[in-house]
Amino acid sequence: MCDSTENGNFEQNDSFSINFNQDFTSISVVGNSGYRLFTLASVDKVEEIFCSNDESTEISERLFSSSLVAVVTTAEPHKLKVCHFKKGTEICNFSYPSNILSVRLNRTRLVICLNGSIYIHNIRDMKLLHSIRHIAPSDAGLCTLSLNSHLAYPISTTVGELQIYDAGDLSVKIKIKAHESPLSALNFSPNGLLLATASEKGTVIRVFCVVNGQKVHEFRRGVKRYVNIASLTFSNCATFICASSNTETVHIFKIDLKAVETAERLNCNGDDGVLTEHNDSSGELDVQESRWTMGFITKAMTSYFPSPVSDVLNQDRAFATVQLAQAGLKHECVIVKLEKETKVLAACTDGFLYIYNFDDVKGGECKLLRAHDLRNPLFGITEVNLDCDKNDSTIVMKNSVQPAPGSYASVLKGRDKDRMSAESDRCRDLLEAVCEYPPRSMFDEVHFPPVAVSTN
Repeated sequence: MCDSTENGNFEQNDSFSINFNQDFTSISVVGNSGYRLFTLASVDKVEEIFCSNDESTEISERLFSSSLVAVVTTAEPHKLKVCHFKKGTEICNFSYPSNILSVRLNRTRLVICLNGSIYIHNIRDMKLLHSIRHIAPSDAGLCTLSLNSHLAYPISTTVGELQIYDAGDLSVKIKIKAHESPLSALNFSPNGLLLATASEKGTVIRVFCVVNGQKVHEFRRGVKRYVNIASLTFSNCATFICASSNTETVHIFKIDLKAVETAERLNCNGDDGVLTEHNDSSGELDVQESRWTMGFITKAMTSYFPSPVSDVLNQDRAFATVQLAQAGLKHECVIVKLEKETKVLAACTDGFLYIYNFDDVKGGECKLLRAHDLRNPLFGITEVNLDCDKNDSTIVMKNSVQPAPGSYASVLKGRDKDRMSAESDRCRDLLEAVCEYPPRSMFDEVHFPPVAVSTN
């Protein structure tokens, strides 16, 4: 088992980066001593499935529940390592012109975001398909990738304007001017039909239809103070949006499905396909047949109030809230089904995972049910050690056979193909010999189900 810094234990004073995979079934905990992967079986049970026992790590992104994980280390922040964590091997690595700020994955695409550019790979063979230059610089690597390969990223540093790009067929879609202030958060719904955005002010959350850029909803997160939005995620059913910030309150908003249908029927407005929205201090009433009564009452009331007050009345408030124990810490929050009940998970930079109940019918305040400490190794873990004794069932990874470092230029020119294939065979053969793994290809059908990939 991992213990202390020599065998992979995270220091108690570490600040952690904790993120979820694409369907919220797996958790990655990144710290100064490497990264760990967890699965959440129930409210009371968190299972650790991998401990890297590696150098300080910046990014760790797992592809659904597969064996593939994309890793960026502190020592080489410009290099992406694509690993098969169950075998403990590095499949391939790619170097980029500058530091990697974020990594996004789905079943067909791997997206790398730098400060000012984006690179798109085919995840089936890691071939570089396209690069997008001259995007708005962002130290946070702000971009989001949907499961159907829609890609959204900011294109302005002065206003909240974004570009939607189809990473599947490599084509430019629409632009949306979502906010008057620069963007701070954006995320697609799981079905890829909706896009949620927030600006640096953090007071308003907006939801847009990806097909035509029409605004579906405008939610009021706060009124008095500006905040930094830490995470903005849809539930798997795309009915709720969960927004966390540097305050002590997490806001959960409910999507009106009829509003989505109405927006999808509308045509694109504005010049050159650019959709424009009002500034963050204003609101716009969503006209829907199911809400005509409330709309009539709201319009009547707003005629008696000053403009700032009427703007707030026109915006939807939170359906439910979570009160965190401490403000100022970054929480990545998601809404999931656990044991057939809806829960809110809050993964915090303090190294803890907090689980709250959630009434998806009545809403209201969510109560804390359980807190899991993810800073230390858990029990019942079997890990891979290439130097292991075959009779030892509890082992720790120490070394792995890795291919020679690649280069950005060689990737562009396709010179790494033969080397990567040969080294992958070498890794597989060594693991089969030492730990008796059954022979499998680099992208076997168990871990990577067949998908249709565009050949354009």
